[in-house]
Amino acid sequence: MNTLRKVSRRRFLQLTGFTAGGLVLGARVPGPGALAGVLDEATGSALNIFVSVRADGIVEIVAHRSEMGTGIRTGLPQIVADEMEADWQRVKVIQAQANPAYGSQNTDGSRSVRDFYLVMRQMGAAARTLLETAAADTWGVPAAQCRAREHVVHGPGGQTLGFGELAARAAKLPMPDTATLRMKAEADFRYVGQSLPIVDLDAMLAGEAVYGIDVQLPDMLYASIERSPWLQGKIESLESDAALAMAGVVDVVTLEAADGAPGFNPIEGVAVLAENNWSALRGRDALKLRWSASAHSEHSATQYLDGLAALVESGPGEVRRERGDVSAALERAEQMVRATYRTPYLAHASMEPPVATARVAAGSCEIWACTQTPQATRKAVAEALGLDVDAVVVHVTLLGGGFGRKSKPDFAVEAARLSSRAGRPVQVVWSREDDIRHDYFHACSAQHFQGALDAQGQVTAWLAREAAPPIGATFDPSVQMNSEGGLSQTFASVPFAVPNLRIESHPAPAHVRIGWLRSVYNIPYAFGVGSFVDELAHAAGRDPIAFWLDLLGEDRRLDFAGEGFNYSNYGRSLEDFPYDTARLAGVIRTLAERVPWKQSLPAGQGWGFSAANSFLSNMAVASKVEVRDGQLRVLEMHGVLDAGRVINPDRVHAQMEGGMIFGLSLALNGEITFERGEAQQSNFHDYPIARMQQVPPVIKTHIMPSAAPPSGVGEPPTPPVAPSVANAVFAASGQRIRELPLGKHLDV
Repeated sequence: MNTLRKVSRRRFLQLTGFTAGGLVLGARVPGPGALAGVLDEATGSALNIFVSVRADGIVEIVAHRSEMGTGIRTGLPQIVADEMEADWQRVKVIQAQANPAYGSQNTDGSRSVRDFYLVMRQMGAAARTLLETAAADTWGVPAAQCRAREHVVHGPGGQTLGFGELAARAAKLPMPDTATLRMKAEADFRYVGQSLPIVDLDAMLAGEAVYGIDVQLPDMLYASIERSPWLQGKIESLESDAALAMAGVVDVVTLEAADGAPGFNPIEGVAVLAENNWSALRGRDALKLRWSASAHSEHSATQYLDGLAALVESGPGEVRRERGDVSAALERAEQMVRATYRTPYLAHASMEPPVATARVAAGSCEIWACTQTPQATRKAVAEALGLDVDAVVVHVTLLGGGFGRKSKPDFAVEAARLSSRAGRPVQVVWSREDDIRHDYFHACSAQHFQGALDAQGQVTAWLAREAAPPIGATFDPSVQMNSEGGLSQTFASVPFAVPNLRIESHPAPAHVRIGWLRSVYNIPYAFGVGSFVDELAHAAGRDPIAFWLDLLGEDRRLDFAGEGFNYSNYGRSLEDFPYDTARLAGVIRTLAERVPWKQSLPAGQGWGFSAANSFLSNMAVASKVEVRDGQLRVLEMHGVLDAGRVINPDRVHAQMEGGMIFGLSLALNGEITFERGEAQQSNFHDYPIARMQQVPPVIKTHIMPSAAPPSGVGEPPTPPVAPSVANAVFAASGQRIRELPLGKHLDV
């Protein structure tokens, strides 16, 4: 999105979903303040699609991305307010509905700030320009003599006008050309770079924050859905009399799924509709269902992963990137190191499972959902109901975690289809068991590495093979090999200055729904790469951190095109966001300076290290562990992040801490297994997230100061964690673990 748009107040209300008398397409939800913070009314004069100013001076700034704990509902408006010269204490943040006018609303991929930093500055500068011009018109002076500062426009002779006094006049002025905007000098920022409290904090602390399950509509039904236990399973037989006989149960509805790719479509299932959630759950328990077999109903995760490991060890795959002559270099190596790493399927397991509420009326539909992708939700619901996309309104609630799961709108489609059938509003609540058993799972993987060392302990060859079911198979089952975008996530994009390098892939057909999870393929690939570098360092008798820096070689900007690999760079140009090894080396050196890496430790303790470039950022992690009598304790984790210019340091530190704990949780505990096509885990008792006693008492984070464009924050802290902990286990005990989770090998 690179253009500014002038909108009327009416158009502003349409975009945000508010009218003076109620919600678009329906009556206001009952109860005073029932959805405060999600459905607040905008009453000011719209200066552009993101900014409105009320007569009392309150500046309303639209947050078009979804809030799931990252602080993005604060960070993006913070940029606008700074450039606009608004007083942050007089800013009100309003959540946007799904609308393409805002540009992408897809809140994943760690790209909200990096994609909208400039846009938000332009929106703020445009609003400031309009207010300054309105003041100049009021006073009859040149606009150049008027300057906005701290919510007031100052003019010649000490004259001042508040933003509220100027709002109506400013809203009638033509939108300034982007090229003519006067942007603030970054040295003059008042809010960008400052740790402002998140705007939802008070509501969260008071229990008033509105999440998906908090939505209540008049005459609403609740739905609980029994879904096929395996991919592409179909209903073979159904007995529903016992369910229909239960008090509170209104209907039993089959949700048939089309053949072919899963996409964002619901899994085939049977829904029990009831007057309350408990009756829906009890009615579901009373269903007697039998499912037909499918091509995936005999899937065994253990056998599948064994097959992938055998495949990558067996011989060459399809070459994806190459330089030099790896085969010749391996043959003349002074020392050869080989290793195969395995990572399991993973579930998202966010604290709040998917929830969506739908109200379908004649020719229209409203959705309230904890969605990361309101526009994709709008489109999917419209297609499912045969409606024009403009007839679907999507209200975005707060998200109790997402990690990528809630960017798939299948749960909202379920609610819409059921409301259409029932003729009443319907809320679909996924149970914890539903969420874990029917997830869009993170891909398992097998990786095989071979490295050649010369007599001086220098790496002369790097060979890597991988096999992992690709995300693309979710949309096209014929896709069996990871895309260049997937391989760009640490595996094929290794920045090492070795003379001979070859990256290969083997096919891995998908047998479950594969989706993106926080850090995506960086999770398995960083584990393999980071662990193998440590193995090479040990074989060479070198310090791992010094070895990493030697592997990086001279500072340079990488371009992989000459080696046959089309590096995705997370959708951004290498010109705007170069892959600069100096920045990766910088976080490594800074971490080494901040951590007592070479301290003498008691027997059974050790430090481990790893680093990764992901989502255009660089992150290094050092972990200290203790291994005694088969028991693993993580004592400390330290992280250093270079994410370019940081908007809200407090939120970045929080994301670093959260991302590192997330990575630790997966490293220690994360594993979904399948037998006969069914996920064997169902809740936190058998798919545990990190408990308090598993989290180290010391977690320290450091943000590298930078004036570079903002890059990813939410995901980069996770990938280096698992290899750093596994490497620390080796340093402490001599036990090299090449398969996650670590809890399969040690008591965690």
